[in-house]
Amino acid sequence: MPAPAAPVRCLGVDPGSLACGFAVVSRWGSRLELVEAGVIRSPRGADFDQRILGIHQKLSEVIARTAPDFMAVESPFVEKNAQSALKLGQIRGGILLTAGLHGLAVGDYNPMQVKKAVSGYGWADKGQVGRMVMTLLSLKEPLPADAADAAAVAIGHLMAARPRPAYS
Repeated sequence: MPAPAAPVRCLGVDPGSLACGFAVVSRWGSRLELVEAGVIRSPRGADFDQRILGIHQKLSEVIARTAPDFMAVESPFVEKNAQSALKLGQIRGGILLTAGLHGLAVGDYNPMQVKKAVSGYGWADKGQVGRMVMTLLSLKEPLPADAADAAAVAIGHLMAARPRPAYS
């Protein structure tokens, strides 16, 4: 299969109310490259609606700067604490709304799918995933853990057989 005429970009997101990782990864044929990555940090005392708004605003800025073709979001394991699950669901809702407002189709992946995509093993630990992200993206320095998780989500989406196109 010939390489595409232009690189395809995916914004990967690892949701969290205090630390939300993001990474934009580009794929050109079989070559992967990190465009941008970081962690959106919310102050512990911030009102929850302001945390969601801050994540939306920061992701909107990243989308404007990097022009991804897709967004991929990690879905959580089932939380034992109902309150934590509800809050994480609200954060994810804000992230999905951000994707929709920017016309980005979204891939949704559970942690085992992400780990398997980057390491070949669904039970890989965070360290293994971080090292594989470094290898796959030819990075000299490791990313912060939340950003590495987001990069792994983006890589997994880009390596999927048929990433869905953006909405028109």
